[in-house]
Amino acid sequence: MATVLITGGTGLIGTALSKELHAKGYEVIILSRSPEKYPSRNSGVSYAKWDLEKMTIAAEAIFKADYIVHLAGAGIADKRWTLKRKREIVESRTQSSALLVKALTENVNHVKAVICASAVGWYGASAASENETENGHSFIESDPAADDFLGTTCQQWEVSIDPVLSLGKRIVKFRTGIVLSNQGGALKEFKKPLRFGFATILGNGKQIMSWIHIDDIVRLYIYAIENERLHGVYNAVAPHPVTNKKFMLQLARSLRGKFFVPFYVPSFILEAVFGELSIEVLKNAPVSCKKIKKEGYQFTYPSITAALHQLNNRNLSPFPSPQAERGDERS
Repeated sequence: MATVLITGGTGLIGTALSKELHAKGYEVIILSRSPEKYPSRNSGVSYAKWDLEKMTIAAEAIFKADYIVHLAGAGIADKRWTLKRKREIVESRTQSSALLVKALTENVNHVKAVICASAVGWYGASAASENETENGHSFIESDPAADDFLGTTCQQWEVSIDPVLSLGKRIVKFRTGIVLSNQGGALKEFKKPLRFGFATILGNGKQIMSWIHIDDIVRLYIYAIENERLHGVYNAVAPHPVTNKKFMLQLARSLRGKFFVPFYVPSFILEAVFGELSIEVLKNAPVSCKKIKKEGYQFTYPSITAALHQLNNRNLSPFPSPQAERGDERS
């Protein structure tokens, strides 16, 4: 079976992807600054060293790889956007891409394709309402990058991997929406206030969120590996984006039935807490997935109802409502 080399393999998507690739029979190599921390346990997953400061990658990892999945990058929402943090966000993406290009140029290899992460932060804010997005008023892959921080970051990110095209490698880039997973990320944060019975709606709650279930983003990466016709940029978002208000109320009902209180968090508070990042939290960002659907991909969780139902039933909720305990979960 083929070997997949992954950067950012210990993150939210990388961990789930590694597990699924192994289950399908792939060999997986994860690049790490400290591979000795991750001893192999006959899991079909091994670790190899790379060093961004020294711009080195273990040559044997490059030689063994049939495909590269490039997920590395500092977390967008992990810290406030100071000038230093912004530089880390950009450089962690562009420098890691440059290292991959260098390694593929200097080492004998048979890598067929590089599947690279990007984000829907590429797009700016939309004036479209939720009803209008159902009629096609959503961002598509050919739309230009926004001139804000995330837009320019995504543009640099995507361009940084392009030199591998001249090496004869196929490139696929996934502009990913909010990934919903029980293992971390945004969903974990959205759930926290619900422990106290509050469904926290951000701003006026009308901003549209483009999201994707963790299982679907994993399946998309594997789909890109296994389908040679895929190349270029695709939006990795579910077919039905939702407003922040609708998302939070749906989440609250699925976890607590009627036992919650909607709580609006004013935009000025979000600005005080998150700084410039609050712009992204409040941004209206409807994104279309029609291009990847035309390539034949079928979403396992196309609606927020299906996604939350599966996620909230995969692991028992730590704060089930009486309705949920009786099997009368609302969605």
